Amino acid sequence: MIMASAKKQRVRLLIHGRVQGVFFRAGTQEEAVRCSLTGWVRNLADGSVEVLAEGDGETLYEFTKWCRKGPPYAEVNHVDMSEEPYTGEFKTFRILHG
Repeated sequence: MIMASAKKQRVRLLIHGRVQGVFFRAGTQEEAVRCSLTGWVRNLADGSVEVLAEGDGETLYEFTKWCRKGPPYAEVNHVDMSEEPYTGEFKTFRILHG
C-alpha cells in the first residue's frame, strides 16, 4: 500500500471499466503533472488503462485516489495496484501511444 510520506515511491495501476474514449489518459497526465509525478499512461488492447507513476508517497497516494475515480465520463470498476522499486528514470509524465 502506498504510504503517505515524502519518501519517493513507484506504483503501477491497471484501471478497468469505461476508461478508454473518455479522456482518461489526458486527465491522468494533467493530474500527474499537477501532483509533480513522473511516468506514463497508456491504453491496453483489453480496454483497460495502465499507469506507471513515481513521486513522493503523499502525492502518489492522492494521485491513486484520483485514478480510482477518473475524469467525469469515466466509469472505473476496478483498479489493480502494485508497488515497484523507485528508479527515478522519468523526467516527465507522458501519454504513450501504440
